[in-house]
Amino acid sequence: MFGNLYMNREFHILFWILCASSVFIAAAGYVINDYFDLNIDLVNKPGKMVVDRSISRRWAIFFHMFFSFAGVLMGFYIGLQNGNWVIGFANMGCVFVLWFYSTTFKKKLLTGNILISLLTAWVVFVVYLLTIHQQIDLLHPVQPGSHQKLLRLALLYSSFAFIITLIREVVKDVEDMDGDAKYGCKTMPIVWGVPFSKVFVSIWLVILLVLLFIVLFYVLQFKMWVAALYNLVLIIAPSAYVVRLLLKANRTADFTKLSKWIKAMIFTGILSMILFKFFA
Repeated sequence: MFGNLYMNREFHILFWILCASSVFIAAAGYVINDYFDLNIDLVNKPGKMVVDRSISRRWAIFFHMFFSFAGVLMGFYIGLQNGNWVIGFANMGCVFVLWFYSTTFKKKLLTGNILISLLTAWVVFVVYLLTIHQQIDLLHPVQPGSHQKLLRLALLYSSFAFIITLIREVVKDVEDMDGDAKYGCKTMPIVWGVPFSKVFVSIWLVILLVLLFIVLFYVLQFKMWVAALYNLVLIIAPSAYVVRLLLKANRTADFTKLSKWIKAMIFTGILSMILFKFFA
């Protein structure tokens, strides 16, 4: 019993370190992205700029290096504690990907969108990698097969994270068309037009809705009424509303509203993880 308590305590410490490392690397990515987007942001969001207004470019580079180093160091610390070196090297890879995303990939058609979506999915899935190396079951520590259930949940949430992030990235590209076009970016709405971008987003929203209905019917089989109601009211219904907004959207303000609703869906999607802890 005391061994299990110790392992759970050790896991919780490493879990919070993993969360902190993801936050640091994400912060580093935001800083370096703002650093290289100064001219574009002057056009797209002049009132929300931080670099060159709140902090200098030199300090932006310093913060990027500090956050990146801290995130990578934490990843390797986890590897030192449980032998899972994948997380440390993956964190290092994320830092390089975010750098090249800011300098090159975000200006390429779909490349940057897919990379950011994959990184977001990785942030979710990496928690599963931590659990299998710690030999900890987050759902039901005494039940056999709970690791398989956790793997299914990890894949489910990673898929949700990938799809919803890809949707938001394309919507954001439509919002930022003016500045992106001025400085040579080749995003989807610039290359293929806004109507095509709306169709692209609509297809992914339909795919997302199909997956959400599959989850809904799955949880109903196990009479998980709270999880089913949460999924229906706070994820499926907003997704359907986003489709309705998308069909009517034709101005920058419309896509800004869309982006806010998508952020709300991301938030409610994250909170739904709590339900599987108590009702799965």
